[in-house]
Amino acid sequence: MAIFQSTEQFYAVMQEVFDYVMQRPEHVSSFTQSNLIIRMNIQEPDAEILLDGRQPPLGVFFGPRPGLANLEISLNADLLHALWMGTESTHQAFLSGRIQTRGNLLKALGLAEIFTAAERIYPAVARQYGLPDA
Repeated sequence: MAIFQSTEQFYAVMQEVFDYVMQRPEHVSSFTQSNLIIRMNIQEPDAEILLDGRQPPLGVFFGPRPGLANLEISLNADLLHALWMGTESTHQAFLSGRIQTRGNLLKALGLAEIFTAAERIYPAVARQYGLPDA
């Protein structure tokens, strides 16, 4: 059974997570100086998150957006949930091909700070929405 029951629920959870992340400039400063655009393509439910690091403040957009991204990351919503709950290894997910990328992943090292901050707050937000531990 899928963790997220709808795209709307997924976006509501992600909105809270990214609102928290954006409230702390130290979590986004290296990415907002990177001049990069990252697109996260999510499956089950189908969703898209665009992170725009071309200038402060960090731009976070939910839903399909036109234009090119420097890096596209594709993964299943349940996998993202497990990664941010700490029950799955990001390294193993990349190695097994469950996370797919298009573009230069090395350019997006500043994204690590954002994801680390998201991992810190995500379990509390997930519990608030009644999502299972994994």
